[in-house]
Amino acid sequence: MNARHPEGTAPVGDRSMAEIRVIAGVTGPVADARVLCPVRDVLDRLGDAWSVLVILRLGDGPLRFNALKRAVGAISQRMLTVTLRSLERDGLISRTVRPTNPPQVEYALTDLGHSLAGPIGALADWAVTRQAEIGENRRRFDAAAEV
Repeated sequence: MNARHPEGTAPVGDRSMAEIRVIAGVTGPVADARVLCPVRDVLDRLGDAWSVLVILRLGDGPLRFNALKRAVGAISQRMLTVTLRSLERDGLISRTVRPTNPPQVEYALTDLGHSLAGPIGALADWAVTRQAEIGENRRRFDAAAEV
């Protein structure tokens, strides 16, 4: 803790990663809005059902709407539209309209989106690698809970 500031009031730049984790609620109940709000704001975007999948798919390159819809899977046209608008609003993707008849719309990651695609890709790799282990842990836990 910084001696000049009471607990929870030091500037974010004075905090270690461990302190930030505590503040963000990862390991404890302390909450500093200057850290928690940006973390929560970003996690709210990534915590929805489709944003992560859209970012992962666009990480392979730009896609038109219908190709992106097919690549993501069981997403409705409306939900994909809402997700794309939110990601565009956050500056994570760009939308390019080509003046053809009918107009062709292509979506791509921005530099900011690419900077997020790496960590999301690492999380996706981890999930694929650990899926069986997590499934086994769930089965074991559920079996113990039934006893």
